[in-house]
Amino acid sequence: MAKIKTRETVKDIKVFDRAASASAHMKNTFIRSKDSAEQTQEPVHDNPESYASEKVSASVKKATKDVSYVAADKLKNPYKKVAKNVEKTKDNLQKTKEHVQEIKDTVKGKKSRIANQTKQKMGKQTKNTVKRATSQTREASNKSIKTMKKSERTIKQSTKAVKATSKNMAKATGKSIKTAEHTARTTIKTTQETAKITHKAVQASAKAAKVAVQVSKKAAQATIQATKTAIKVTILTVKAIIAATKALISAIAAGGWIAVLIIFIIVLFGGVLALFGGNSGNANSHTPVSAEVVAYEPLIRHYAREHGIPDYVELIKAVMMQESGGRGNDPMQASECGYNTRYPRTPNGITDPEYSVNVGIQNLAACLNLAKVENPLDIENIKLSLQGYNFGNGYISWAIREHGGYSITNASEFSDMMAERYGWSRYGDKQYVPHVLRYYPFRHGFSGGGNSDIVNVALTQLGNVGGAPYWSWYGFSSRVEWCATFVSWCADQAGYIESGVIPKFSLCQAGANWFKAQGQWQDRSYTPNTGDIIFFDWNGDGHSEHVGIVEKVENGVVYTVEGNSSDMCRQRSYTLGSNLIYGYGIPAY
Repeated sequence: MAKIKTRETVKDIKVFDRAASASAHMKNTFIRSKDSAEQTQEPVHDNPESYASEKVSASVKKATKDVSYVAADKLKNPYKKVAKNVEKTKDNLQKTKEHVQEIKDTVKGKKSRIANQTKQKMGKQTKNTVKRATSQTREASNKSIKTMKKSERTIKQSTKAVKATSKNMAKATGKSIKTAEHTARTTIKTTQETAKITHKAVQASAKAAKVAVQVSKKAAQATIQATKTAIKVTILTVKAIIAATKALISAIAAGGWIAVLIIFIIVLFGGVLALFGGNSGNANSHTPVSAEVVAYEPLIRHYAREHGIPDYVELIKAVMMQESGGRGNDPMQASECGYNTRYPRTPNGITDPEYSVNVGIQNLAACLNLAKVENPLDIENIKLSLQGYNFGNGYISWAIREHGGYSITNASEFSDMMAERYGWSRYGDKQYVPHVLRYYPFRHGFSGGGNSDIVNVALTQLGNVGGAPYWSWYGFSSRVEWCATFVSWCADQAGYIESGVIPKFSLCQAGANWFKAQGQWQDRSYTPNTGDIIFFDWNGDGHSEHVGIVEKVENGVVYTVEGNSSDMCRQRSYTLGSNLIYGYGIPAY
């Protein structure tokens, strides 16, 4: 709100002071007239100028006093009472004007009568004095009138100022109202947003609760599935024993007692390993498949029976898990398969999940037959068939012809050969077999161990210089000492990190400490097995500075595959019990 200036009001007071001064002048004139009248011995009230002067002086004093009160009051409360005081001042001035006019009329009416009387009683000097007094009175009256006119103008200006102030106040009030409305709208909007956030939080809580229930259901399903898997292992073991028994009967019929003894030992050893997983305490022998894959099991069983491989449901589930996790319209990633006759043979060309399951199982059955897989525990031939599912059946024929079967090394060789032939940067997945078998509960078969997988992965990397694929995979943006990241990378490719068999580590001592904490540690006097993790102490200070993978032990010599050996992947050898050896981590394969 703009402040009302009071400068004009102060000026008004000064103006009325001038009126008081004029009145005082008139009073002096009256006194002089009175003195002159006394000389003629006439009463004061018979003098018209004295009468007029007294009336004017009283009126002016009264108006001045009123205006002074108004001004004082206006100064005390300039905002709330100014309009009222201005109106009151106008009324007082109007009354004063009317009173002055009345006095003038009275003076005019009595002028001639009083003048005649005065002429008779006063001499020439008195007559001149009266004239001067009359003239001064007239001038004083004129000045009073002018002062009143100035006061009127001042009042008009004050009124204008009040109106302007009122207008500004109205504008300010309007702005305040708009601001209040804006604040109200903002408050409402904020309240609405808060309500939305609260609603979302409630929904999130409900969703989290729903997820928790689903997790519980999945955990229960996993428990049930584990039980089913154990039963299946027992059934498969029984089948294997039956098959071995048949072989035993045939051997007895042929009179081969030595063969009978060998078969009996294999059956006994294989049965025990199949029942107990080949390693007591190996709770992480495989990684469970997702709930999405489990949901496909009824459909998988249907088409497995239809295509003649009803005993391979677990293997089919492992393949689906690696291919898609059970998600998408082509869960078996079978679009490019030769058995696809309905949809384009391009990646994700199939848009019917059931048709994908049908075609994928048909293709896997053909690979199992071509690889001559005998049962779900025939791991070596299952490996050949799985790599054929990824590369195409041509790999199976090539691997048998060139190498007698599958190995991770010849899988890498075939991939490089086909990529070069087609001009591609890569062909298939070189580590497809270990990637699938991490989800397969019978991955160890009768062998009792998968410790050769990590060695096979490591052997495919011989000759690499600089270690970029390993330290960048780990998450480093530039080169580091990469022997530990190389071991971790190989373990990941074989599925051992995800299953918890080997830790992911970039510091040698951290890896050694992990195996020690698990109770899976041996010192340098130990004779290691294939796939054990060997740690070195170059400085003899009781801390490991280097790590590698045990390839084999022959004639008192341990052979290794190491990363960052002179900045390369290479094979090395050491005497058993060497002082350079810090100790061994023994993974629970």
